[in-house]
Amino acid sequence: MVCLGNICRSPLAEGIMQEKVAETGLGWEIDSAGTGAWHIGNPPDPRSIAVAHKYGLDIANQRARQFKAKDLQKFDLILAMDNSNQSDILRHAKNDIERNKVRLILSYTHPSEERSVPDPYWDDNGFEAVFAMLGEACEMILKEHN
Repeated sequence: MVCLGNICRSPLAEGIMQEKVAETGLGWEIDSAGTGAWHIGNPPDPRSIAVAHKYGLDIANQRARQFKAKDLQKFDLILAMDNSNQSDILRHAKNDIERNKVRLILSYTHPSEERSVPDPYWDDNGFEAVFAMLGEACEMILKEHN
C-alpha cells in the first residue's frame, strides 16, 4: 500500500487489509510506504488513527517508511493510492515482472477507470470517505487474489 507520505491513506489501507487477511486466515504480509521521505518514522496522521479506531482498527503503532526499489522484489502486489504514486513506484521497476506488480488500489473497484484515492490530508472531512473506499477495495482484492 503506497501513498505520498505514508501517514494518511496507506496506513489506513494497511490496517484494513491486515484485519481482512487475519479474518480469513491467509498468511499474507501487508505493509505500507510513502513515495516521499518527509514523515519517516512518524506514526499515522491522528485523523487516520481516529477513523481507524472508530471502526475497531488500531493503526497507532505503524511507522512511516519510504518506498524502496527492493519492495518491488519483496512483494507480489504494490497498490498505489493515486497516479502520481504509481508513476513514482514505476520509476523503480527494472523489468516487466516488477512493473506488472503495480496497480492503482481503486482499479479493483473501478476496473476500467484510472481512479485515485483522494488525499485527505488537507480535508478533515475526507478521512471517512477514504476509509470506506479502501475498505471496499480491500474486499475486492481478497476476492480476486484468494
